[in-house]
Amino acid sequence: MPRPNTKNDLLHQSQAHFEQLFALIDSMPLDMQLAKFDYNERDKTLRDILVHLFEWQKLLLHFVQTNLSKTTDFVPFLPAPYNFRTYPKMNQEIWHKHQKTSLDEAKTMLHKSHRDCIEMLANLPENELFVKKHYAWCGTTSLGSYCVSATSSHYDWAIKMIKKAPKTQK
Repeated sequence: MPRPNTKNDLLHQSQAHFEQLFALIDSMPLDMQLAKFDYNERDKTLRDILVHLFEWQKLLLHFVQTNLSKTTDFVPFLPAPYNFRTYPKMNQEIWHKHQKTSLDEAKTMLHKSHRDCIEMLANLPENELFVKKHYAWCGTTSLGSYCVSATSSHYDWAIKMIKKAPKTQK
């Protein structure tokens, strides 16, 4: 499926990929949902993948809501001291932060952040969403590109990671 470039496509793909993600999860026996993934250095469990998605959606929501309500002093997408060269360190901190989060909590958190993202996306203006440089705080890209990355394409990444897991279980 091509990367969304309209609001309708983004809403549709985000919802469709989210539903695919949870259909995949729901099809897995609980012991597999709780199993360790041998193939990945950072995301070692299903819970790790889900909290990763949740935290990146929190970043998106904060980025959009804060910047749309301001006229100056825009906040960057990634919190200091991170940037797009150093975000793997942030991902590692996300992993550490959630080591006591249960799988059920991770599922609940992701369901909520997904709903919040869909609601936010539904309220964004269609004619501005995919226009590069429309919002100064998006730099040279479009707000839609940030939204795709934190929703539909991130769900697609998660699905691929989870599908890979059974093949690597011992």
